[in-house]
Amino acid sequence: MSDLPNCPECGSEYTYQDGGNYVCPECGHEWSASDSEAAEDQQPVVRDAVGNVLNDGDTVTVIKDLKIKGSSSVVKVGTKVKNIRLVDGDHDIDCKIPGIGAMGLKSEFVKKV
Repeated sequence: MSDLPNCPECGSEYTYQDGGNYVCPECGHEWSASDSEAAEDQQPVVRDAVGNVLNDGDTVTVIKDLKIKGSSSVVKVGTKVKNIRLVDGDHDIDCKIPGIGAMGLKSEFVKKV
């Protein structure tokens, strides 16, 4: 298998190297090999409301009442959420909230315990 990185624009796995650059045949995006190596070393850091770095498996507390879209339920202030999982996207925490179930949270509404 190829050890070339996926395209940062469209995620295509069919990239190829052209001199010192990588090229995506699907979207036409070109980027330099040095940019790709720097991007692989850089992991996005997720921080809670007070600036603590969050990791997979952490326990957090909700700091604000959160209405659940499409439901009359509310996640109350002080609700502890164990074993979080960090994901990419707008809601950067996936978790299971006791009494409610699986849910996505934004890191700005939680505090690390």
